[in-house]
Amino acid sequence: MTGVLRAVAVDFAYPGGPPVLTGAELEVRRGSRLAVLGANGSGKSTLLRCLTGALRPDAGCIEVEGRPLQYSRGGLRRHRQVVQLVTQDPDDQLFSASVRADVSFGPVNLGLPESDVRDRVTEALDLLAVGHLADRPTHQLSYGERKRVAIAGAVSMRPAVLALDEPTAGLDPSGVEDALGALAGLAAAGTTLVMATHDVDLALAWADEVAVVVGGGVRHGAPISLLRSADLLDLARLRRPWVITVGDRLRALGVLPPQAEPRDEASLLEMMLHPVPVEEP
Repeated sequence: MTGVLRAVAVDFAYPGGPPVLTGAELEVRRGSRLAVLGANGSGKSTLLRCLTGALRPDAGCIEVEGRPLQYSRGGLRRHRQVVQLVTQDPDDQLFSASVRADVSFGPVNLGLPESDVRDRVTEALDLLAVGHLADRPTHQLSYGERKRVAIAGAVSMRPAVLALDEPTAGLDPSGVEDALGALAGLAAAGTTLVMATHDVDLALAWADEVAVVVGGGVRHGAPISLLRSADLLDLARLRRPWVITVGDRLRALGVLPPQAEPRDEASLLEMMLHPVPVEEP
């Protein structure tokens, strides 16, 4: 996979505050599912906002397809056709009277023909499984429904990269399942996904790459190797995923073979019930 979006030596501080990001480096690979992890206040949301053009770094740059992001009106407009941000609180993004009107807002402002806008809205609503809500007033939606409609509004822009800030926060288990199912559909449709979260278990199960924001910088790599590192997790004020701890213990006891690396409850049970025999040398 090639990189579609990069943060290059990014520094950022809010006015009058201490540095949040210092020399932060991150590459988002095309077609990946990237989880950006960090404790509250670590800078993970700030990094997402820099990547999406919502914030301008104090130093360094954001690159899209190898070209630096331009912060002119036209440059940001072009950037937001490639990269879209979904904020943690859906009410920050929903403002139209109905779901259909809200999801159509972005495509309409691109100046697209009415038929194209209609096609994009229908596609986005179907991908997020909220087509039945199209004519519902947004204020009558549940919190989980508002989350999915906010994502649909971003999806209607057909971005190459969709960045989501804590998309499962505040949802009940059923809502989390619905949200992750919607993201799976977007990934299958070819969208590159970047999710900021502090849920290490979710990151391990969902992501194929992980970035840990700590000390103003970013550590980027494979989920199991990064989330097994006690030193890194202590520094980042994150806990170790339970399935890594359990898996390590079961391998030590001989219950799982040495090569078994479960990433969620389902894969752990599958490996226990149907262990792959270790090949003799």
